[in-house]
Amino acid sequence: MEIIETPAAMHRWAETARRRGETIAFVPTMGFLHEGHLTLMREGRKRASRLASSLFVNPTQFGPNEDFSRYPRNFENDCALMRTVPVDVLFAPAAETMYPPGSQTWVEATEITQGLCGGHRPGHFRGVTTVVAKLFNIVKPHVALFGEKDFQQLRAIQRMVADLNFDLEIVPVATVRERDGLAMSSRNAYLSPVERERALSLSRGLEAAGRCLAEGARHAAQLACAARFALERTPGVEIEYVAAVDAETLKPIERIERPVVVAIAARVGATRLIDNMVFTPRA
Repeated sequence: MEIIETPAAMHRWAETARRRGETIAFVPTMGFLHEGHLTLMREGRKRASRLASSLFVNPTQFGPNEDFSRYPRNFENDCALMRTVPVDVLFAPAAETMYPPGSQTWVEATEITQGLCGGHRPGHFRGVTTVVAKLFNIVKPHVALFGEKDFQQLRAIQRMVADLNFDLEIVPVATVRERDGLAMSSRNAYLSPVERERALSLSRGLEAAGRCLAEGARHAAQLACAARFALERTPGVEIEYVAAVDAETLKPIERIERPVVVAIAARVGATRLIDNMVFTPRA
C-alpha cells in the first residue's frame, strides 16, 4: 500500500491511474478503523480496479466543545487493517495541506442538513461537505462508498454530488453491527462496559419502531414514540433527538406512505452516539 501525504502527489497518482484506463473506488475515513470501514473498502475493491482510502480527522466538522483533540487515533493499526483488504493507496494529509493559510471557501448543502444532527451540531455538515468535496477533487474517484449509519451525512453528500455535477457514483453501504445489534462506530471505544450495555437501547429502540410499523402504525410520531420509550427506560442515556422523517428528503412527515428513516442521537455517559434504520410500509 502506497501512502501519500500531499494533494499534489495524490493528484499525480490518480491522473496516472486514469490515463491507464483504471477505475478508482474511494473510501474516506477519519481512522480508528473497525469492521464497518473494512466492509466499505471490500465493496470498493469489487467495484473498481484501484482502491483508494483517506485518513484525515477533519477539524472543520468538530464544534468547539466536541472531541476533536481526543478522537481515537491509531495510524499503524489502521494501515495494517487496510493492507488486509487490500487498499492500493492511502491519502493521509496533514491539516495544513488541506486547509492552507488563507482558505476561505466552503461547500454547504443547506436544506437537507437543517434537522437531525444538523440542528444540534452547527457547522458540522458544512465541514463534512467541504472536506469531502476537496477529497473528491484530490483523489478523483469514479465511485465513492459511504455507510448508512451516518445517514444524514450520506444524504448531504448525495445532494452535493448531484447539485455540483461531480462525475462519480455514490454507493451507500448498510450499517455494520456487532452481534448484539450495536452499530459499529469509532466512538464506541469511549464506552465503559456498563455504558456499552446501555448503548444497546439505541438499536432496541429502532427495532421497536420497526415492530410498530409492522403492526400497522402509519404515523411517524408513533414510530418515534416507540423508539423513544426504549431509550427513556434505560438509565444513563440522555436523548438528543428521536425522529421519523422521509428517508429521501429527511423532512418531517405525518403519515408514512413511503420509506421512512427513524434516527436517534443520544449521549451514553459522555459519548454521543447515533443510529438509524430505514423502514418501508407494506402496500
